[in-house]
Amino acid sequence: MPNQTKGKSKVWTRMLPFLQWTPLVNGASLRADAQAGLTNAIIVLPQGVAYALIAGLPPEYGLYAAIIPAIIAALFGSSWHLISGPTAAMSIVVFTSVSPLATPGTAEFIALALTLTLMKGVFQLVLASARLGVLVNFVSHSVVIGFTAGAAVVIVVSQLQNLLGLSLHTKGTFTDNGWQVLSHLSSADPYSLAVGLTTVLGCVLIKKLLPRWPYMLMALALASGLAFILDPTQQQIAMVGAIPASLPPFSMPDLSFSNISALSSGALAISLLGLVEASSIARAIASRSHQRLDDNQEFIGQGLSNVVGAFFSCYASSGSFTRTGVNFTSGARTPMAAIFAAGFLLLILQLFSGMTAWLPIPAMAGLLLVVAWNLIDFHHIKLIVRAAKSETTVLIATFAATLLVALEFAIYAGVILSLVFYLKRTSTPRIVSILPDPDAKHPVFVSAENKRLPYCPQLRIVRIEGSLFFGAVNHVQEYLQNIREPRLLIVGNGMNFVDIVGAQMLLQESIRRQAAGGGLYLCNLKEGVVRTLKRNNLMERLGEDHIFTNKGQAIHRIYDHLDPEICKTCTARIFQECHIAPPSKNITVDQPNAHQKA
Repeated sequence: MPNQTKGKSKVWTRMLPFLQWTPLVNGASLRADAQAGLTNAIIVLPQGVAYALIAGLPPEYGLYAAIIPAIIAALFGSSWHLISGPTAAMSIVVFTSVSPLATPGTAEFIALALTLTLMKGVFQLVLASARLGVLVNFVSHSVVIGFTAGAAVVIVVSQLQNLLGLSLHTKGTFTDNGWQVLSHLSSADPYSLAVGLTTVLGCVLIKKLLPRWPYMLMALALASGLAFILDPTQQQIAMVGAIPASLPPFSMPDLSFSNISALSSGALAISLLGLVEASSIARAIASRSHQRLDDNQEFIGQGLSNVVGAFFSCYASSGSFTRTGVNFTSGARTPMAAIFAAGFLLLILQLFSGMTAWLPIPAMAGLLLVVAWNLIDFHHIKLIVRAAKSETTVLIATFAATLLVALEFAIYAGVILSLVFYLKRTSTPRIVSILPDPDAKHPVFVSAENKRLPYCPQLRIVRIEGSLFFGAVNHVQEYLQNIREPRLLIVGNGMNFVDIVGAQMLLQESIRRQAAGGGLYLCNLKEGVVRTLKRNNLMERLGEDHIFTNKGQAIHRIYDHLDPEICKTCTARIFQECHIAPPSKNITVDQPNAHQKA
């Protein structure tokens, strides 16, 4: 009976994960979470408006996306500190995915953006239900860093016309935006530029002098005051406009087949990017909070937050690095902090919605320049450039693709390039010749590359450091065929996996060496490799007496089948057996019947 109760409890906590942390809620935790939530609500107010403008949506949609998804992700996710909502990366992908299909800001554009959000959530739930969250591991760190750096540049170029007070009709691409701004520089409005630069300067100085204050909100207030002084009648400097004081309204995504088909590529890319963004932020905070995460549950939380959000006027959301970091440092204890943040933001939206009417668009553009600068991770870019050429290539290729092609294809390009380099590495496993160390008191084998040691003229010992699968067979076979010694011992403790093609290659090499009067031997094989050989009846064909538990046993048995005439004139004498007795030359072991049948 107790086991049944325990089993039912696990089922309920899996279906309703918030049951795991609700018992921890008390008066002290509620106070701490409420304080962190209020701080978050103040921070997201200018951010949400700015991100909505990036996505080509009315400003209130950025705030809606910071309310509903934050609550759903908090209730059904795994992390106690992650806060979901609109992000710069998500916003730019939404814009580039939907803008070719509809004019930004229109009802059609909004409906398609919500369709993209719904599709993103469905993709994430499918990945979670199939436990395919491991796919996000193929979106390497270099891809994410390159993409976010490229997205930052795209955001900057897209906001230049707002910063300069220009009204341009562009295709929305990086190249067209840049060219149009350069062509119309002479028409720039100095008042708009002054307001935008004031926002940038205000953000930098306030953050440096008062790091714990809401620097973005204060910088916007400063820029708004300057705009009122320079243009009191609001004739030259464009304004954001008032936001409707309402709850996130119910909405219906466009579910027509043609639009779903057109958005499918972008939806898959944005779902993978969202999962990478959320899981990486959650892991980073969990390493500091010492919380154990359930990645698959986190994916369910992200998927549900987007599916539900799509029906409440929320565009694509993900984990927010800024808000999550602030949440943790503000002393949040449970996911109630995210729920408080959403509640306080809803309250602010009801009471102070008219405040956005005084926000100048050039000031929002300046704010987005600051956001874009913070997106570029210079520290990790330096680490990647120093670490490896392949990762640097992936980073540069993803960055360039982000600027020159559709953003979702930039992610795919980075992932494909990462896989190419990975396959290249795995298809050429390192093969090391090893020899007994004459200076060691006990039998120890060392790499022949590190020491100048004599080789046995009849037996070569090599260690394959990598899996022996179809992609690596050609490289390994060429290497083995270039070994002149008639007998070859392969040490297999570095081989995690051998497929049927690799096993057949070993059999071919064994037959070739036996035909030349030698033999192929294996030792230190892992359990998985042994199972593969047995399952395909290759153990018998290779000769079970050619497969040994360890190197010492293998050398002792092989030594008896060496040519004693060659041993008499050999000066290497690298094995212990060489100093005990000459080989007995028992040929029968090297030519098992199984080989003759093969």
